[in-house]
Amino acid sequence: MLRVLVIEDEDIIRKGFIHTIDWMAMDCLVVDEACNGEDGLEKIKKHKPDIVITDIIMPKMNGIEMIEQATKLYDFRSIILTSYSEFEYAQKAIKLKVYEYLLKPVDEEKLFEVIWKLKKEIQEQRTYNEIIERTKDKNDIDLIDLDIYIQSDMKYNNYVIEAINQIKENYNRKISIEGIAETLGVSASYLSRKFKDETSQTFLEVLNKYRIQKAIELLHTGNYRVYEISDLTGFSEYKHFCGVFKKYTQTSPTEFIRNSSFIIHKSCEK
Repeated sequence: MLRVLVIEDEDIIRKGFIHTIDWMAMDCLVVDEACNGEDGLEKIKKHKPDIVITDIIMPKMNGIEMIEQATKLYDFRSIILTSYSEFEYAQKAIKLKVYEYLLKPVDEEKLFEVIWKLKKEIQEQRTYNEIIERTKDKNDIDLIDLDIYIQSDMKYNNYVIEAINQIKENYNRKISIEGIAETLGVSASYLSRKFKDETSQTFLEVLNKYRIQKAIELLHTGNYRVYEISDLTGFSEYKHFCGVFKKYTQTSPTEFIRNSSFIIHKSCEK
């Protein structure tokens, strides 16, 4: 069950939102409420909610400032709930990785849809974190977060960033550093060298790690057979997929699912 915190300065709107929405149907629990940004920040620290639903314009501290401070302390998903539709607010929310930006009065069906999508995303992240947590001492799984490079404040080579973007967008297709280099108008040897210099890994290593990460996400849904996941993650041969999977997880895909040392959840569907 997801823990939800609601922050809204208007009592009638806040109380109505909390008590008229069927939170149980969305597998959610409203753990608390707050009437301003300062109070909201303290409640976030106290309850560590999965989802924070907040207004923007509030006394003492607005919702954007509150989210900005809170995300430095704790990882949660946020939904902006406001009557103000000015684009500048939306821009600030986007920069803070706000999941959704909803105008009041909120359409309950839209909220329901957003919560279920969020639920799936949160559960996938929890599963990934559990896998990493349970194997970090053994160093059994060596995967990669491409956003570290894409969203980093560090200045990476533009060609390398484009190659990483190509991995993220086209991992399920046949891609190569030669093809990307040709598209970018640079030599494959130059791109390979810069890629290794800036990531400390080869293009193929990063590609395979990302493909296996995606394979793990698909495995825990329970919706696909292993050979289907091999195709969905860009491996041309099932045997090759199994070999690469075992290289980075120290187990085969089928053993990975059965292994009691791993917690594999099925994604909830509406």
